Amino acid sequence: MGDKAKKSIIDYILSYSEKQKKKPVKTKEKTSSKKAIEKTEIQITHNIWDLIGKIVVIAEKPKAANKIALALSRNPIRKSMYGIPYYLIKNRHSSIIVASAAGHLYGLHTDQYGYPVFKYEWKPLYQIDPKAKHTEKFIMVLSKLCSNADYYVNACDYDIEGSVIGYLIIYFHGDLEKSLRAKFSSLTIEELRESFRKLTSLDWEMIEAGLCRHELDWIWGINISRALMSSVKIASGKRVILSAGRVQTPTLRYVVEKDIERRLFIPLPQYSLSINIFKNNYEIHVEYKGKSVETKKNAKEIIDEIKRTGYLIVKKYEEKIYTLNPPPAFNLGDLQEEAARIYGFSPYKTQSIAEKLYLDALISYPRTNSQKLPPTLNYKAIMNKLSRINNYKELVSNLLVETKGVLKPVQGSKDDPAHPAIYPTGVKPKDLGKDEWKIYDLIVRRFLAAFASKARISHRIVYLEYPKDPSMVFQASGQKILDLGWLRYYPFSKPEERFLPKFQYGEKVKIVKASIRKTYTKPPEKINKIKILRWMENVGIGTEATRARIIEILFSRYYLRSVGGRVEATDLGLGIIEVLMEYFPEITSVSLTRHFEEEMEKIRLGVKRREEVVKDAKNTLIKLIVSFDKKKYQIGKTLSYRLGYITPINKCILCNREAYKNNLCKYHYRALNTVIKTYDEWKRREGVDWNKYLSSIKKLKSTGKWIVEVIQNFEKIKYSPSE
Repeated sequence: MGDKAKKSIIDYILSYSEKQKKKPVKTKEKTSSKKAIEKTEIQITHNIWDLIGKIVVIAEKPKAANKIALALSRNPIRKSMYGIPYYLIKNRHSSIIVASAAGHLYGLHTDQYGYPVFKYEWKPLYQIDPKAKHTEKFIMVLSKLCSNADYYVNACDYDIEGSVIGYLIIYFHGDLEKSLRAKFSSLTIEELRESFRKLTSLDWEMIEAGLCRHELDWIWGINISRALMSSVKIASGKRVILSAGRVQTPTLRYVVEKDIERRLFIPLPQYSLSINIFKNNYEIHVEYKGKSVETKKNAKEIIDEIKRTGYLIVKKYEEKIYTLNPPPAFNLGDLQEEAARIYGFSPYKTQSIAEKLYLDALISYPRTNSQKLPPTLNYKAIMNKLSRINNYKELVSNLLVETKGVLKPVQGSKDDPAHPAIYPTGVKPKDLGKDEWKIYDLIVRRFLAAFASKARISHRIVYLEYPKDPSMVFQASGQKILDLGWLRYYPFSKPEERFLPKFQYGEKVKIVKASIRKTYTKPPEKINKIKILRWMENVGIGTEATRARIIEILFSRYYLRSVGGRVEATDLGLGIIEVLMEYFPEITSVSLTRHFEEEMEKIRLGVKRREEVVKDAKNTLIKLIVSFDKKKYQIGKTLSYRLGYITPINKCILCNREAYKNNLCKYHYRALNTVIKTYDEWKRREGVDWNKYLSSIKKLKSTGKWIVEVIQNFEKIKYSPSE
């Protein structure tokens, strides 16, 4: 339908418009055989004021509709229908109606029960989801306004989701053969006007890729979720809402595996040599550069010998000046990471705030992967506008002096075909909340920093050796900022300054303090929401628009929870991954999810058809369901145990999970084995007996939860080190 409709709209515009521009565009496409072929298309660019008749412009949100109306007319007529605002603009030859969606108004639905199910259709969201009742009035308004229009303009956000939202509205209420696309990256008057002077045909590849994403997410999600819920119903007779998905489940598996590592962790003791030297009336701590000493006895022998010697010798002293390059402007992932690091914001919160700033025309479109600012942007105009905001007046003035008015931003490596890096538009903020201001400020400062000079840092480092054993080397370092450069504009990355005096090669430096410091091996890294999002980016699953939302879904399903600033899996989350890993492993696989992400990208590039990708997904899913059904009852029992619907006949003596061995569940049994295996290493390092070993690791904060539970209940387990 896409190719046919595309041809029809080109014919329509050519026959009905007074002015046309035919622009041949040559694009190289990769075929499945990896051969490049040449393809020529007609790219239509058209000014909205050249169109004659009734024109309906569809915005994604009411705020965007208001901005578009004000860009197209100084005095648009505000009207209302069913309490939903829309705008009317009249001129000599045409009347333009600017109407709004409320995000997605349609979703996929089936009337069939059970699984597998592959028969589905697009239906109004309010008929599918009771929480989407508000969308009914938007659909009613759009249905009336779109009636008998001569043109339809999709002016929703220029991304895959915006393309689908506008497409479905026109599909159900208008005429695809009379449709155009507006493409913009910010809601400023200047950019909106420019986009409506260069309307193009609908972005069919984006639409097809978006429809495919919705179909894949739906068929994977509904079939696997129904399979899981059906298994619980068979095993326990209980109904429960469970979900799984091609992006959601691999993400949950990642968190579960990291969480299991932490819960089974036992820290090992190690010893570092702590030495302070005296130089120029300064007492300076020096770090031992060798590996930590593993045994207490060996560490004591070394430190006693060093004390007797009383000095170290300077082996090497270096003084260098190095530069720090300015960072590029933010993409969404970078913004989310910085907001988490500096303010502790979740990725979803940061994204939500950024989207509000975009709708207020304060920043460009935030759901972008690009770290590049295009040369077509009027940097000087943006700077002039920012200088009228008190917080940035002095910073902009300094930047223009520093650059001598030559504004050339540093560019990052990541790009996005639809939108540039996030930049401030220069529109003056009004009534921003505290958190909204923090995100806006980050974006402005990062934008300014991208044009600034490198920072210059003076770095000193000294290496000192123990004279009786030159292989034992100690180190101290210091640094001073010589020129702030871009750090003046973006101080959040400012390095800490540390003083270090100068040294001479071969000089003896007096030791004033020497001791042993006992430390422990570090546990696996704590997982938080921003680390989950960055992992999703790195492995190539999800999109800028969906990743933060998927993470929140895992919390809303009670698969994950936040504890003490970190994310951990719930018993239900553990159970979901446990059964899927055993009986349905492909759905937990990053490679399968990434495969379909790559296939959707091929659709967006026009290399592959949506029908092929959907068919491939269905065939894969059918094979998995056949395998799942063979173990359905056992899967249902395991999930019912974790949900507390049924009690295992043989229950773990430490929790409510089913027993695996020694009256322990799989996790506590692994914890028991880990405790036993690690004792020999503790004994070698510390020389402790079994009871001292248990009491020591039980007290340590980094000891895993399941390890502690096993130690606390050794009497129940009835184990002794002689077994």
